[in-house]
Amino acid sequence: MRRSFALALERYGYRVQAAADGLAGLELFRADPFDVLVLDVMLPGLDGIGLCRRIRETSLVPVLMMSARGDGLDVVAGLEAGADDYVVKPVETYVLVARIRSLLRRATYPPVPAGTPAAADPAPGSGPAAQDVLAFGDLAIDTAGMEVTLAGAPVALTPTELRLLLEFAAHPGVVLERHTLLRDVWDYGWDGDSRVVDLCVQRLRRKLGKDRIETVRGFGYKLRR
Repeated sequence: MRRSFALALERYGYRVQAAADGLAGLELFRADPFDVLVLDVMLPGLDGIGLCRRIRETSLVPVLMMSARGDGLDVVAGLEAGADDYVVKPVETYVLVARIRSLLRRATYPPVPAGTPAAADPAPGSGPAAQDVLAFGDLAIDTAGMEVTLAGAPVALTPTELRLLLEFAAHPGVVLERHTLLRDVWDYGWDGDSRVVDLCVQRLRRKLGKDRIETVRGFGYKLRR
């Protein structure tokens, strides 16, 4: 499977390095920068979940997890470990490529739409232009520099976490349904698994404060103004 996916991705124009086990994959990761990682949960030695945790200690590179069909525990564990998305095996090559492209698009950090109502107004010469900074209490989002600070301290977010936060920041106080977030943040053109939304929100809460993003039961989530 590893060899067949590597050959298929190369035919789509990607440069691929493959590892047969988790420890070898960790060595590859440490030796060379990557644009995206695809990790199988069932890697021998160091499994994909453990490898994802090790990677997240030092890097925010996009991670796609591969899980056996119907194994929900693997999916949840992988997303909690810091993966941005997952696919279920067996998976068609075009689906894998679509997910990889989505991760790479997410990593480009699209700007918040113009006219977002939460723009801060820093003093002249003190920092980014007002229209580039969104403020929600002690949370500040520099949409030009793609930097997030909480009480003045920088917050490290993965591309998916940042894109999700930007989506909330573009609609402060507005309830966003899970399927809307799957479409606009994960680029799903079909019904996806809402667990990716729920677990990414949980990761944001751990980094930004548990009360920053409110659950509206039966509907979705909203960012507190």
